[in-house]
Amino acid sequence: AGNYVEMEREGGDGEHQAGAGAGGGDGGGAAPSGRSKLVSSLFWHGGSAYDAWFSCSSNQVAQVLLTLPYSFSQLGMASGIALQLFYGLMGSWTAYLISVLYVEYRTRKERDKVDFRGHVIQWFEVLDGLLGTHWRNAGLFFNCTFLLFGSVIQLIACASNIYYINDSMDKRTWTYIFGACCATTVFIPSFHNYRMWSFLGLLMTTYTAWYLTAAALVHGRLEGVTHSAPTKMVLYFTGATNILYTFGGHAVTVEIMHAMWKPQKFKLIYLMATLYVLTLTLPSASAMYWAFGDALLDHSNAFSLLPRTPFRDAAVVLMLIHQFITFGFACTPLYFVWEKAIGVHGDRTGVFRRAAARLPVVAPIWFLAVVFPFFGPINSTVGSLLVSFTVYIIPAAAHMAVFAAPAAREGAVERPPRGLGGWAGMYAANCFVVAWVLVVGFGFGGWASTVNFVRQVNTFGLFTKCYQCPPREKKSNRSLFLNFDRVVFCFVCVCVCVCVMFVINSS
Repeated sequence: AGNYVEMEREGGDGEHQAGAGAGGGDGGGAAPSGRSKLVSSLFWHGGSAYDAWFSCSSNQVAQVLLTLPYSFSQLGMASGIALQLFYGLMGSWTAYLISVLYVEYRTRKERDKVDFRGHVIQWFEVLDGLLGTHWRNAGLFFNCTFLLFGSVIQLIACASNIYYINDSMDKRTWTYIFGACCATTVFIPSFHNYRMWSFLGLLMTTYTAWYLTAAALVHGRLEGVTHSAPTKMVLYFTGATNILYTFGGHAVTVEIMHAMWKPQKFKLIYLMATLYVLTLTLPSASAMYWAFGDALLDHSNAFSLLPRTPFRDAAVVLMLIHQFITFGFACTPLYFVWEKAIGVHGDRTGVFRRAAARLPVVAPIWFLAVVFPFFGPINSTVGSLLVSFTVYIIPAAAHMAVFAAPAAREGAVERPPRGLGGWAGMYAANCFVVAWVLVVGFGFGGWASTVNFVRQVNTFGLFTKCYQCPPREKKSNRSLFLNFDRVVFCFVCVCVCVCVMFVINSS
């Protein structure tokens, strides 16, 4: 499947070159000392199969862990469990297809002596190299739009979570604050440098998932609790598309593979990650729905129904940190696209110049998080309209198109898995994925999630200050935060304009 010379970890200069190849050109300079090299390898310089597993597992389940009980209240217990298993398997399949196409593209290019040092391969480039510009444009549009709104969702989740331990400010103000915090991800070069963060992120979601499970069981059933789901088609397909979104987190698969020293080892990593994630999502969502039932229909964030304890506060804080990490996962591919658009991707530039070049990507994310602060319903909308194409339909259809010709199948780097029935079985599986997601995910799911999203807009309005906040008494002293949100937003816009002018002048 190709040697991937620049990605191999062979020690010494080979490892240093791997950092340059996977980090998008941030390598270079003198070789690090023994101690700094050890620290770097432990916390910063990752590219093994274990790093990829941690990245996939950590990125797959983030704030959606808190909305799955809400989805269970729309679907019912049986459908919720069945759809998690079904979409987990389907997501693992399409992630495998993406890895096959990446290896195929990489091998063809390296046979033509193409050197990828200082360049991070992305999904739209794989489509361009294998199928042409129309596929590239479709992949670029859906992938970037999904990652944009994926980052938006992380900011919304930060504001929603922090409000449950500090309600001195409304959620919109918290969105501004966490937007500034998450903007610091511009300093992280690539997925090659998420070793420590992905490991910690998975520990944080593991704690939160088992806290939700234990807290729900200790709390017991709410007095007079009912479990009436499913009751309406709109709610049913809205919940189904949220689960579709949950297991559609592999929009960054190509970037994670490119950060590996041996990308050909990725094939089963996403499946292993999904199996672990199911041990977190199934118990927590089931226990919460068992305890609170239909009350979850009006509480899209699971924290809102649990009593405040030190354990809940710890879970909130850990999820806030994890959402910062997931924001970086979603935003880093957008940083790469923007760098390529303005021509600084392969440059060996300084950290601050690269960060300044990336900063304009954060501005629209910040703005959209303020416009649509609908934690929960926005997940289903993004899942049906964007995830359905980005990580399900396009990979399956692209795989069929790439290997449609007999010559392409004969020269394929990766053969179909044993027991699937050869190429015919693989095509049958891909056709099923495309048909199912197009009809159920995009069709019914798009209708239901859009209706639900419009209902939220009509009920709460755009730019709502505190989505689903309990009523509070008005305080007389509000001078400190009078028009605070507008001042902050204007300040951010000015900073972004300054950064853009700086990059243009530097170029």
